[in-house]
Amino acid sequence: MTGIKKGPGPDAVFAGKLANGVFEIQKCGSCGAHVFHPRVICPACGSADLEWVAPTGSGTVYARTVVRRKPERGGDYNVVLVDLDEGVRMMSRIDGIEHDKIVAGLKVNASVGEGADGEPAVVFRPEGDAQ
Repeated sequence: MTGIKKGPGPDAVFAGKLANGVFEIQKCGSCGAHVFHPRVICPACGSADLEWVAPTGSGTVYARTVVRRKPERGGDYNVVLVDLDEGVRMMSRIDGIEHDKIVAGLKVNASVGEGADGEPAVVFRPEGDAQ
């Protein structure tokens, strides 16, 4: 297969960008589709012409759930599916809001924060929430 770039895989590139505080997703140079989760080939057209671009970071909650844990195990946390304005869906969490106030349709903004494992991750906050 020609056109596939050599070097670290797309997951490693994404993780490296997050480690540097940068949130980017891929965009296909052939068909213009935005792509997330990082890929080698565009799932829309099959092209290997994928570049990294900065999304607006704006999105809308598609769905959410709350994982219940005892306080001594870290307490409850939310898991959300967010549709970015670019048309891709991400799984993440929302900070700065009570779990029961997270509803489908809530407007959110992305930033690079810390994941549950202590590694850099994309996290969201309600739109208009000071960061």
